[in-house]
Amino acid sequence: MEFKIIEGGICAAKGFKANGVYCGIKRPANDTPNAKHKNDICIFVSDVVCNTAAVYTQNKVKGAPILVTKANLEKSGNKAIAVIANSKNANTCNADGVEKAEMMCELLANELNVPKEQVVVASTGVIGQVLPIEPIKAGIPDLVKGLCYNKNLEAATAIMTTDTVKKEYALEFEINGTKCHIGGMAKGSGMIHPNMATTLNFITTDCAISAELLQEALSEIVKVTYNCLSIDGDTSTNDMVTLMANGLAFNDEITAHGAEFDTFKSALYEVMANLTRMLAKDGEGATKLIECITSGAKDKETAITVAKSVVCSSLFKAAIFGEDANWGRILCAVGYADAEFDINKVDVDLKSAKGIVSVCRNGAGIEFSEDEAAKVLSDDEIYVLINLNDGNESATAWGCDLTYDYVKINGDYRT
Repeated sequence: MEFKIIEGGICAAKGFKANGVYCGIKRPANDTPNAKHKNDICIFVSDVVCNTAAVYTQNKVKGAPILVTKANLEKSGNKAIAVIANSKNANTCNADGVEKAEMMCELLANELNVPKEQVVVASTGVIGQVLPIEPIKAGIPDLVKGLCYNKNLEAATAIMTTDTVKKEYALEFEINGTKCHIGGMAKGSGMIHPNMATTLNFITTDCAISAELLQEALSEIVKVTYNCLSIDGDTSTNDMVTLMANGLAFNDEITAHGAEFDTFKSALYEVMANLTRMLAKDGEGATKLIECITSGAKDKETAITVAKSVVCSSLFKAAIFGEDANWGRILCAVGYADAEFDINKVDVDLKSAKGIVSVCRNGAGIEFSEDEAAKVLSDDEIYVLINLNDGNESATAWGCDLTYDYVKINGDYRT
């Protein structure tokens, strides 16, 4: 498929406006009159009602915004026109959480003059602290007043917590000669583990596609992107991905499986895979991106399981931080993967922009240059290439190294 990378994030698709501001959900230590504060709340709105798909965390503890969003989409028949999201406070494990999340939807709906069940709500931040509704109520009029077709950056920065960079990606693609656009934004650095989705992720498109196929595409692609990401092994209570399609590209609506649906899924995969990669590279305290590619598997599920097992290994992640080619930790993680294959056929290579070194053949170590391996691992993007030599399927999983700074960041995260 041919795709053109474009700017715009969630505003890349026609008919989507966004805005983000600081409203004071959590007062910073430096709260002087002239202090510059980071955005902590955002909205984005479509010119028309969108078919909307979503996936949610599998954690038994679910944030109130997830419960409210899920209920809203059920009431509206999977239709939405606006999203409101905040950082600093997860609105989770609070007695009044659902009430506050519903109030956020109602406040924005009243300001936009739309049904409240057509509003998606999301929150991220500290768990177990009461969400103050007053600053949100005060901030919504300014958010709506400042809506613009090019304020994707203001929105993308508003959902950042321990993120060090904003995460956006967008593409232009064609459906039967009609130009369509798809883009998204994501947040997340910690409490990330493949178990549904990961973090907060919002994707918009102007492609016309039915709600049923939109959900099918999202559910399928999340399995090979966000679900193949792990930073620290913790599945968040607030994980959510939403995908909104407003049809303003005016292509013939995709209502059945076929070439058009496959093109849409390919574009969706490109956006979600690149956002996943950005999330992995910006893991809390991370200095290196780890991309594990498993090939030669007998089926897709085996390839995914093995790749995920490696990026989830704390011992291996620590070795990558130390730039130590301790390939035994890779074989160990491959060995406890819940899949059937012959470990005596497994080959492993380590690769980066600085070269490639083979460390294992047929399940056993081979001689290699420690100096060459150290050079390969000195780069900030490391590829682990695993060949099971058992078939034709492949899969990729993403993670990062485990550093001292991860402990520092999370040691006093709440206080």
